[in-house]
This record gives sequence, structure tokens and C-alpha cells, in this order.
Amino acid sequence: MKKSGILVAGLCLVVVLAGCGKKAEEEKSGKRPMGTLITVTEAKSQTVQHVQESIGWVESETLPLVAAEMAGRVVQLGADVGQTVSKGQLLAELDAKDGRIAREAVQADMQRIQASLGNQERLVQRYEKLVQDKFISVTQLDDAKAQLAVLREQLAGARAQLKGAENNLAKARILAPVAGQVEQRMVSVGDFVAIGKPLFQITSQQTLRVHLPFPEDMAPSLRPGGVVRLTTATAPGKPVDSRIKEIRPAVDAKSHSVEAIVELANPGGWKPGGSVNGVLVVEEHGQAITVPEQSVVMRPAGEVVYTIKDGKAVQQVVKTGYRSNGNVEIIEGLAVGAVVALDGAAFLTDKAKVNIKKDEKK
Repeated sequence: MKKSGILVAGLCLVVVLAGCGKKAEEEKSGKRPMGTLITVTEAKSQTVQHVQESIGWVESETLPLVAAEMAGRVVQLGADVGQTVSKGQLLAELDAKDGRIAREAVQADMQRIQASLGNQERLVQRYEKLVQDKFISVTQLDDAKAQLAVLREQLAGARAQLKGAENNLAKARILAPVAGQVEQRMVSVGDFVAIGKPLFQITSQQTLRVHLPFPEDMAPSLRPGGVVRLTTATAPGKPVDSRIKEIRPAVDAKSHSVEAIVELANPGGWKPGGSVNGVLVVEEHGQAITVPEQSVVMRPAGEVVYTIKDGKAVQQVVKTGYRSNGNVEIIEGLAVGAVVALDGAAFLTDKAKVNIKKDEKK
């Protein structure tokens, strides 16, 4: 039994020693590279933008409240809440019986005046001949002409009254002042409304105002004309670039924010009341040196990147700037085209050996 155990132990020792010898041979022959496995990339030159995000809201620039311009009972509705209406479309109609009666009375008065006017014109013409023949005095002709002038003034007044009556009659038809969507309807058929009674609230979706609150410390950087990229959930995948029109001068006491206003034509699908994500370009640096964020790691010396030289990682202390789209701007400490560690950079130390993983796609 003892001999068997000794034999087994000896065989195991031989196997272990053989394995160790094989590994040593692989290392000497270069079959198994030494060092931390990493990937690398090059420092690039590109434009870097410093951006500030804000979540705001949309409102309609035009939000008319349609009210009654004459008193009357509602006899018909032409639109309801949520319905899209065009400019001039019928919203409601009031009982116009009194208006029609008033118009007919004015028309009758006009006809009477026109008849009297015609008779007076003929009388003046006859008097002019009689004056020439010296059958009547000039005074009688002057009186006839004065009466003719009075009738003409009366006719002009009647025409103005008719125009007013027709205008009042037209007010019985409540029309949409702008194209948009009916936000509220405050009347029903059968309601009696007085002059000035609100009937409909319409939201116009053609021109929109976007309110974007920014932190108060951003106030010095905000200015009219600043470029903002806007997106909204009601029209996903359709970003819109616009510019700030105005900056509200006061800081909101509750949120401690400064509000920027952007006006734009509705690009389609945007709805008043919806939320908006705004990305403001605060500053732009052209030809900035950049590396991916994972290439920059924190060490006791500060922020560093590892450049790769002769199979080793060389620590480079850098000064960083803006971060954008997964990249970091390098202000000092690195040149364009430098080869730096990417994946695995966090596990490196200065002068550490590295094993660069080849791109399998090549």
C-alpha cells in the first residue's frame, strides 16, 4: 500500500513539473504574451461643444378666447372640444331674429328715403326751368335744393344704419379667429349668452413658444440668438434646431432658474402643453484634442491617460475640459495622434507591460 501511494505521488509531481516546464517554454518562445490585456485608440482633433440641458414646456403663441359680440340664445354648435378648426369656421350660431327685424326696418326706411329723394330731384329740375322762365323765385329753388340735400344726408345715414344692422346680424355667427384646436367649449345649445360671454378657447398650433428654465448661474451664458436643439415626446425622433428669442430678466424665486424663450413654427406633431427637452450650446471649441472617457482615469497625480510606447503604458498627467458624447477634451498633456489605452486603462500603472488586443474585425 505504501509503495502504491508513493508511486501515485511521484506521477503527480512529474505531471506538475512537466506543466511548469511547458509554460516556461511558451513564455520564452513568445507564444503567451505577458502584460495587461488592453485595446488602444488615437487622440483625435474634433469640435467639442459645451452644452446645458433643460426640460421645459410648449405653449401656443396664439390662445384666443372667443366671446359673444351680441346677446342671444345659442341655436347651433359647429365645433366641440378637441376638434381642429380652420380660420373662419363656424363655432356656434345665435338666434338672429331681432337682428333680421332691425335690418328689415332699416331697409324699409331706406326705400322711403330713396323714393322721396327721387321726387325731390325731379322737383329741383322743374324749379330750375321755372326760374329760367321767371315763373318762380330763386328762393323757392334754393329751398328745394336744401330739402334735396337733407334727403341725401338721410339716405347716407340709412345706409350706415343698414351696414351696422348687417354687421350685428353677422355677429350671430361665431367664427374661429384662427386655425387651431378647440381647447374649451363653455356653452351648449339653448344657453342665452350676453355680450362678452366667453364661448370657446382655441389653441393655435402654428406658432409655438417654448419655455426652457436654466440654473441661475447660467445667466451670464444665456443670450438671444443662442442655438438650442429641441425634442419632444409628441414628435419623437424629430429634433429641431432653433434660437433663443428672449431671456426673462427675473430669476424665479421658487426654482432659482432663469427662463429662456424660444419661438418656432410648428414642425409637425408638436402640441401645446407638451414637455420639451432643450440642449443649449453654451460654448464651442474647434480642433480640440479628444479621447474616449474610459481612457481618462484618476490617479494620485490627478487625471491621467496612458500612452503606449514599446509595449509599455506611460502615464501622462492631463488637464481635461468639456465632456461630450462619450469623449473628453484634453486641454494639456497630450498631442493629436497619440496612441492611448482604451479598454483596460483603469487597471494600468506607469511603465506596466501591456498586451494589445488585436481588432478581430480586421
